[in-house]
Amino acid sequence: MSKKNILFVMADQLRADYLSCYGHPKLQTPAMDWLASRGVRFDRAYVQATVCGPSRMSYYTGRYMSSHGSTFNGVPLRVGEMTIGDHLRPLGLRTALVGKTHMAADIEGMRRLGVAPNSIEGVLASQCGFEPYERDDGLWPDQVVPEDLPYNRYLRSLGYNVENPWHDYANAGRDEAGDVQSGWYLRNAGLAAEVKEEHSETAYMTDRAMDFMREAGDEPWCLHLSYIKPHWPYIAPAPYHDMYSADDVIDAVRDPSERENPHPVLGAYMQHEESLNFAKDEVRRLVIPAYMGLIRQVDDHLARLWRFMEEHGLFENTLIVVTSDHGDYLGDHWLGEKEMFHEQSVRVPMIVYDPDAAADATRGTSSDLLVAAIDLAPSFVEFAGGTPPDHILEGQSLLRLTRAQGAIAPEEWRSAVVSECDYAFRGARLQLGTEPSRSRAYMVRTERWKYIYFEGYRPQLFDLVEDPDELVDRGEDPTLEPVRELLRERLFDWIRTRKMRVTISDAEVERRTDNHKQRGFYFGVW
Repeated sequence: MSKKNILFVMADQLRADYLSCYGHPKLQTPAMDWLASRGVRFDRAYVQATVCGPSRMSYYTGRYMSSHGSTFNGVPLRVGEMTIGDHLRPLGLRTALVGKTHMAADIEGMRRLGVAPNSIEGVLASQCGFEPYERDDGLWPDQVVPEDLPYNRYLRSLGYNVENPWHDYANAGRDEAGDVQSGWYLRNAGLAAEVKEEHSETAYMTDRAMDFMREAGDEPWCLHLSYIKPHWPYIAPAPYHDMYSADDVIDAVRDPSERENPHPVLGAYMQHEESLNFAKDEVRRLVIPAYMGLIRQVDDHLARLWRFMEEHGLFENTLIVVTSDHGDYLGDHWLGEKEMFHEQSVRVPMIVYDPDAAADATRGTSSDLLVAAIDLAPSFVEFAGGTPPDHILEGQSLLRLTRAQGAIAPEEWRSAVVSECDYAFRGARLQLGTEPSRSRAYMVRTERWKYIYFEGYRPQLFDLVEDPDELVDRGEDPTLEPVRELLRERLFDWIRTRKMRVTISDAEVERRTDNHKQRGFYFGVW
């Protein structure tokens, strides 16, 4: 395999259990299921942050949120943090983006270093290391929509002649009276989006991905195809808007006891507007079918992309990953959105197709080993023929698992995953009266336990064997203090061993250790 490509597909806010290959009883996702039948489905994949921006920065840098420092949406990724593109371009791969990154550029850092934003270096630093073949973060209210948004230009060229067709057509519908109703409002989730399906965001981004592959030709590439949906606004074009009904909505995973004496931070989150609305059954019955339709639409366009790739012989040399940046509560645990650490929010789908013959033994299998978003960057580097820089990347290459010739025990791989949350920007912090610098939480998830440490508040603890739905918080159970102490120590160990010396490798440290006399430096000598 002389030429190697990487296709890194992300669908924003896609829950793992909303794919049929992960067990959803009503929603069929044949394209993603088909890829899983040719690769490995990881059943315990976790993101390192449960919000778009910081989660993606962990995917792109291969580093924990505390390490890369972009802790919430709009918090810039500091200039100098190496990303997938920085690791892959020296290996000969053109690294490009179609879709969303939610990256905020470190403009102040670039200005301090004299990096012009329109220079090659400035563009890459501003775009998270990707060539922005088609960047579109997909949330464009009238107040912030850029004048030159390519998707809006595309829609206007097709006759959608309004100032912001992203909103008025792609994310709005018409009621029975013929009036335009915004998809921003959950009550309109059952309407069909005004845009024709073949002109929707999902269809358009798939088209642009194929445009890139055609243009790249024989040049090796890494393409990040980052779908905007099924992230809200929850509104789908026909026929996906009514493909599913309230009868297809599975029961919420929640119990009244969760609201009777909630953890203070969770209790504050339950008072957010999205949580109060998703706590209502009528809201869930209206919105979730639209969410399901958006997922099926992504899946159908992936099927179209798979056919294109087969026609062009790309499955023979392209590593393909399908995943998400976080899940969606959809009313489970009396919450909306994401951010906290229940499985619905922190666990994501992770399907990896490795074209190498060394992966033949694992095709069509599933793995319950604990894997992480930060594992993709070293996987990509290894696949491209490089050596992952272990002093920078904090994950492990998944190729060790896709190319395994036998079972790998958890102790040989990873015994815990860590995720983080910075809720300083959220209304919950104001309700709690917590300082921004102390509005932090950390999750440690092992084979059996999930421990959550909140700065300034009591911890949470869930027994995932006895209580897989996480309905009984054991954070104050006195009989489990030894378990909590052990997991606190695991968290402290993680904090101490993050990779912070990123400018010099361990091999170079070894080379320089205790050799000062050979270099002519004598100190403390009699």
